[in-house]
Amino acid sequence: MNPPTSTALDEAVSAFVADLVPQVAALATSVSGIDSSRLRSYVVVDAYNLSCGFIDADGLHTDDELWGLIGAFGPRMKTGLARATPRALRDAGLLAGSRSYLEQPSTLLDILVRSDARDGGGRTGIYARRAAQIGHAVASLDLLPSRTELDAIERFRAMVQRALEAARTDAGHAGPPAAPGPAVAAPAEGPSTDAGATLPPARPLEELLAELDALIGLHEVKHEVHLVANLLRVQQIRRERDLPVLEASRHLIFTGNPGTGKTTVARLLAQIYSTLGVVERGHLVETDRSGLVAGFVGQTAGRVVAAFDRADEGVLLIDEAYSLTRGGANDFGREAIDMIVKLVEDRRERLVVILAGYPEEMAALVDANPGMRSRFPRTIHFPDYSDEELLAIFEAIGTEGRYQLDDGGRQAVLEWFAAQPRDAGFGNGRLARNLFEGAVANQATRLVARDQPSDEELTTLTAADIPAAGRASATAPGSPQRGTA
Repeated sequence: MNPPTSTALDEAVSAFVADLVPQVAALATSVSGIDSSRLRSYVVVDAYNLSCGFIDADGLHTDDELWGLIGAFGPRMKTGLARATPRALRDAGLLAGSRSYLEQPSTLLDILVRSDARDGGGRTGIYARRAAQIGHAVASLDLLPSRTELDAIERFRAMVQRALEAARTDAGHAGPPAAPGPAVAAPAEGPSTDAGATLPPARPLEELLAELDALIGLHEVKHEVHLVANLLRVQQIRRERDLPVLEASRHLIFTGNPGTGKTTVARLLAQIYSTLGVVERGHLVETDRSGLVAGFVGQTAGRVVAAFDRADEGVLLIDEAYSLTRGGANDFGREAIDMIVKLVEDRRERLVVILAGYPEEMAALVDANPGMRSRFPRTIHFPDYSDEELLAIFEAIGTEGRYQLDDGGRQAVLEWFAAQPRDAGFGNGRLARNLFEGAVANQATRLVARDQPSDEELTTLTAADIPAAGRASATAPGSPQRGTA
């Protein structure tokens, strides 16, 4: 029998209890159903159920996970757990079905959620962060965490958020306003790409993921980025405890039409990588074929090396990467691909590379070099925005300039987006920005004849300001061209 030792799970449980006991204690006098003499045990039981749920997420119940459970809760709970063994726990079926604990709020979480819905407190956020830490700690107990384990953390977070939103609705309070997400339509300014510039300190992971989640749409993209962050956090925990880490390629492929937020997400990922210690600086360097491929023998390799040098200790985003496979016999795009494959291996500990482009063309790029697929094993697809999401982007852009749509204008915008063909090169967020700029120009033309338009007239866009439904190229200036991220 191996005696339980201190594990990451024990530390995560300690943090959960230390943070939640004062929060629950503060509610004990105002919320019925809380026995102040048993506050700590309530919180410990929740931590135990969460731990069992995350261990049961993939149904494996490994020795390392169960020893971690015994070590964390044997001293904390008045049961025979401290004298148990992994085999005994499995034979008793103690954890079977425990994943259900992650599917709905516990009594304690429900109390916190409803209290936050009434007074706008942040207790639920503390619970969710510490619960996720328990999930990460459980996943770190095995050498290779499964996607199922990482996904369980995200499903739990989503469940907590849904519960909080529902409680706010029941209490008659709207949730916190979603960020307008103008970066979805056109990338916002991020950290400097100057290799010599001083960057701000790394931001907390929760803050970065909250900024990601506030972007309009991109639900599957957000989920995949959360999974990437979860895996990196688990690996970070194992390194901190001097445990072996099974390294995997961190390089990514982004696919999708222009204007779907690929650059914005890449910039956030760069900062996430910095926060989790994958790279030192976390800046984003963007380039494309023109920045990598030269017209003369011997110059292409140097350009590729220079791009990697600028991105050192950060992230290199290569837009329209598929274009490197195009060209005739005298084209040096293939030379650039070969050099990229070499450098992503040589500098795998120093930077992360993201290749971006259209889905079919990116598949051809991966097939162009035998080493490409193994070095870029994960693809994240950025789908086109729905008409409703494009309307939300349009309105978010308008909010920046204090513009609003009236009901007729809102319907006209929806009809305009619905009329656009969803073919390759569909402009998405950039199309929304172009339509907004065209609508503002039309409004100015409409109001110029008025001597004293009111503030409301100056800030309201109506159906008359929205171009008639038709192809974007005929109605909105500056339509995006195929080949931009």
